Amino acid sequence: MYIPALVLFVIFIFFPFVEGIKISYTNWDGYNQDYSWVQWDNYRRMFSDPQILNVIQNTFIYGIGSTVLQNLMGLLYALLLNQSFRSKGITRTIIYLPVIISPLIMGYIWYFIFQYYGGALNDIILLFRDEPVNLLASPEINVWLITLVNTYQYLGIAMIIYLAGLQVIPKDYYEAAQIDGASKFSQFLHVTWPLLAPSVTINIVLNLIGGLKLFDVITSLTGGGPGYASASLSTLMYQLYFARQDAGYAAALGNLMFVIISVISITSLYLLRRKEVAH
Repeated sequence: MYIPALVLFVIFIFFPFVEGIKISYTNWDGYNQDYSWVQWDNYRRMFSDPQILNVIQNTFIYGIGSTVLQNLMGLLYALLLNQSFRSKGITRTIIYLPVIISPLIMGYIWYFIFQYYGGALNDIILLFRDEPVNLLASPEINVWLITLVNTYQYLGIAMIIYLAGLQVIPKDYYEAAQIDGASKFSQFLHVTWPLLAPSVTINIVLNLIGGLKLFDVITSLTGGGPGYASASLSTLMYQLYFARQDAGYAAALGNLMFVIISVISITSLYLLRRKEVAH
């Protein structure tokens, strides 16, 4: 029964992965049949490229920043929506709704809000000052705007996972804590939080992987610019392959991104799983 899935895995994941490793040792332009082996040149070039450090830093901001914000806001929404009140079903739907929108479309929606000329946010700013603010062209701001947009789109997933975790916690635990005189905060700290450990693990690992490979929102909001100021490893790979026809170097960056995501996600999963066992 597992053979069809295994065949699909080999064709669409394992084979391209092996090909990517091979291409990273060549000077292939991505289109022509001819190429030559350059050994470790692409990797030497990568570690001496002055732009790479900034791009890796942006990648970590997207990954870690989105993870922190999505988990914090998702947990707060889950705690609120786990209470009994009217229209909580509609509220859950509204919060989850951005998840079903294409990330590329979501980026363009926010682009029309942040853009310099005619942007909704700048229309409000012009009520208080004479000049609009070029938010998307500012290297100090645009990386964080992208992180916030990614957080806004996917915090609904974190909320749903936390809600599922909250709803399987036995109410007997809270009743026992109340009898012992525990405050609401103490109940959260000593009952809710430890028992939410599996949900925390799932959310953190998924958010880290999604944030570290962020592509669509960056492309639609800034295109990685100005220059490479807001580029991630994903967008830089795209630009190298399609704009500069430098597939060998793009493959080397892809391998670097694979190593970064694998190390961070596996380490996080291991540490968080140990925390679950401890609880």
